[in-house]
This record gives sequence, C-alpha cells and structure tokens, in this order.
Amino acid sequence: MQNGFIERFNRSYREGVLDMYVFRTLEEVRERTEVWKNDYNEELPHDAL
Repeated sequence: MQNGFIERFNRSYREGVLDMYVFRTLEEVRERTEVWKNDYNEELPHDAL
C-alpha cells in the first residue's frame, strides 16, 4: 500500500511543480517545491475529506 501513496505523491508533485515551470537553477526548484509543499499539506482539501 505504501507504494500507492508514493506514486500518488510523485504524480501530484510532477503535475504541480515540474510540469508547470521551466527551471534554470536547482535553487528555483527548491523554492517552488517549498511553496507547493506548504500548499499541498496545509491549504488543499484532501480527497478523503
């Protein structure tokens, strides 16, 4: 079951960050990831709710 959660997270991260931006530096990736992570964990309603 754990693999399913990991795959879901990877898909959400890819769609939410990696597919939406063109990055020039690794620092840009880290900044966008931090913003996305906070939104994903704190702002978005979860599907189970």
